[in-house]
Amino acid sequence: MSKPIIHVENLSKAYQIGQIGTGTISRDIERFWLTKVMGKEDPFLKIGETNDRSSKGESDIVWSLKDINFEINQGDAVGIIGKNGAGKSTLLKLLSRVTSPTTGEIKVKGRIASLLEVGTGFHPELSGRENIYLNGAILGMRKKEITRKLDEIIDFSGVERYIDTPVKRYSSGMYVRLAFAVAAHLESEILIVDEVLAVGDAEFQKKCLGKMGDISKGQGRTVLFVSHNMAAVKGFCKQGILLEHGMIKSIGKIDDVISDYTSIENYEDSVVYLNEQTDRKGNRNMEFISLEIKNQNNLSTQDFSMGDDLNITFKIRNNANESKSEVGIQIRSSDDMPIFHIMPRDSNYELIHTQKEEEYCVTIKDLRLFPGIYSINITSNNTTGHEIFDAIDNIMTFKIVDGGTYTSRNLPRAAGLFFLNPSWKKL
Repeated sequence: MSKPIIHVENLSKAYQIGQIGTGTISRDIERFWLTKVMGKEDPFLKIGETNDRSSKGESDIVWSLKDINFEINQGDAVGIIGKNGAGKSTLLKLLSRVTSPTTGEIKVKGRIASLLEVGTGFHPELSGRENIYLNGAILGMRKKEITRKLDEIIDFSGVERYIDTPVKRYSSGMYVRLAFAVAAHLESEILIVDEVLAVGDAEFQKKCLGKMGDISKGQGRTVLFVSHNMAAVKGFCKQGILLEHGMIKSIGKIDDVISDYTSIENYEDSVVYLNEQTDRKGNRNMEFISLEIKNQNNLSTQDFSMGDDLNITFKIRNNANESKSEVGIQIRSSDDMPIFHIMPRDSNYELIHTQKEEEYCVTIKDLRLFPGIYSINITSNNTTGHEIFDAIDNIMTFKIVDGGTYTSRNLPRAAGLFFLNPSWKKL
């Protein structure tokens, strides 16, 4: 029977918004004496709120994680999932000892190799080869140990041509390739991988998932994997942890945890107002302000039936006097499979901007998706697609609840994604 290699008990992490410290020297000294010397609870962190980004709080103290308890056995592949701001990255930073907990304890048996952010642990002036040795040293490896794995690391990364070039000249994809190769090949007992693999191309992501599978199943090492790609999580992980507002909502078999994640209880509002805290990419020349979904009756809702119309309304702000732009809207299934992608040009429509803020609506008529939960991604680019203005994944979810006017029979997900209504006749 496998023994726990990671034990987390009553783990919490609080952050203070705004001014750091208690406000006075005497209180700072009191905090140090009580927490560091006496080992008691921090009296200045007794009032605080969970990290719910959708509402404005009253306290300066925000609990990014609150009362987290779990054990992970040796050789387990564990997916850590949750919406943006749920506390996933904070948990990984605590496990990797990048930051320390406010309360609680973490017991880890063995060395940890972590890949949390693009370029973490790399020195920009050093070459790729030199950074391999630097990363290995940080992970506690001997030089001989690193040299023995060097050729294998370089080959896996696919950046052999540039291995003696300073990494400051690498693209983000090259950074991730080399960083993952180092973390995966050096002999640590625990591998921690955050969402950074999304930077790599699809072929490299598949290669990484295969390597993580070898690490977990073949070598008996423990892997913790954070991703918004439910298909990747489901295909690789056997166990899962679902975080919501800094607390564990579900823990257990990965299928059950993903089901909880995609349940109707995880819906956001059918109107999303975007702000600086929203995870997004791009230079923000054009910036999404809000997005709303409605049905054919102009009702704002997240529940649709087959045959309904899906109206997607978005407001966009022109921050750089762009005269034209292109918008892409993608619908994905609950396991992150792309279903379809729509753009104005495909409907012979052109976005020509004449005002600082504008509102657009695109209507998908006669929606024929099978019952299930779906998510919306949205991007704004220049007309060539080479410059990303604003891109937001999983901005909103909606649900197809039944067959509507088309059919009353139960439609199992295994039957497919799209419902067709062909004509039948006897010949």
